[in-house]
Amino acid sequence: MKYSLLPKTDLKISAIGLGTNAVGGHNLYENLSEEDGKNLVRAALDNGITFIDTADVYGKGRSEELVGEVLKEYPRGQYVIATKGGSDWRNGTRDNSPEYLRKAVGDSLERLQLDSIDLYYIHWPDDETPVKEAVEELSRLKSEGKIKAIGVSNFSLEQLKEANSEGEISAIQLQYHMLDRSIERDILPYCVENGITVVPYGPLAFGILGGKYDEDFLLEEGDWRKSVPLFQEGEFEKNLAIVDKLKGIAERLDTDVSKLALAWLLAQPGVDSVIPGGKKADQVLDNLRAVDLELDKELLREIDDILQEK
Repeated sequence: MKYSLLPKTDLKISAIGLGTNAVGGHNLYENLSEEDGKNLVRAALDNGITFIDTADVYGKGRSEELVGEVLKEYPRGQYVIATKGGSDWRNGTRDNSPEYLRKAVGDSLERLQLDSIDLYYIHWPDDETPVKEAVEELSRLKSEGKIKAIGVSNFSLEQLKEANSEGEISAIQLQYHMLDRSIERDILPYCVENGITVVPYGPLAFGILGGKYDEDFLLEEGDWRKSVPLFQEGEFEKNLAIVDKLKGIAERLDTDVSKLALAWLLAQPGVDSVIPGGKKADQVLDNLRAVDLELDKELLREIDDILQEK
C-alpha cells in the first residue's frame, strides 16, 4: 500500500480507500447483508487500507452505525474516518446551516461511537446558506476537537473557492473517472494549486469500468443508476466501446480494466486516494492490486488517446 498525508493534517491516508455506501446503505441497495458489510470494512482495515469513507445519509444513518461497530475493534490510530453531512434524509432537503451542521456532526459522532471525525465533508451545497458561513461553523467544530479536517463534496469551482477563502479545505469529493473528466477543466487545477486533495467517487463509473458489461446488459427496475447519464441509450454503447479498447492495455499489463481505471486516477495530479466501494471482502482485496500498477507517461498518453474518442 502507498500512503500520503491528508493536506493540512498529519493524517495518513491510503492510496486505496473504501467507500461504504453499500454497508447498511439500504436506500441505494436491496438485500444487503449487514454482516457482509462489516466484513468488508474489516477486510479493508486488515489489509493496509486506512481511509474509510461513509456519510450520514447512507442507509439513513445505518452505514455509520455499522462502520462504527467495526472501528471499535481497531486502534484509533489505524484508520482515518471520513463522513458527510448537510443532507437531511428525514425530509429530503439539503441544509448547510450552522445549526444543522453542528447537530449532524454530533449525531455522526454518536453513530460512529467516536470522540472525533477525521475528515468531515459538506455533502451537497444547499444553495441557500452562504458557503463561508457553513465552513466557519465547521471551523469552530474543528477548534473544539470534534472534527480534524474540513472537506466539501459536489461543489462547483466558485463554491469551492468560497469555502476555501481561509485556506481550510483539505479535500473535495467529486465524481471523477475515465469516462467523466469534466473536473480537469477547472476544479482539478485549482486543487493542485491550493493543496486540496481530490477524492474521486464512482471511480469505476458505477460498474461500467469493471469491464463485465456488454450491450445486452440492462439495469433492473428500481436500480438507482437508471438516471445516470453514463447508462443512457447511445451513451452506454460509446462507453462500452472505450472499455473494449482499454481492455487491450489492461491485458498487456496482466491486469483488468477495473485496476487500470483505479491506477489511472492515482496517476492524476491532485488525487491521493480513490474510494471504490463493494459488497464483498474479496472485492477489497482485488482493488488493492491497483496500487502496484505503474503507468508511465507513454502509457498515459495512449490511454488519453482512447479516452479522447468519447
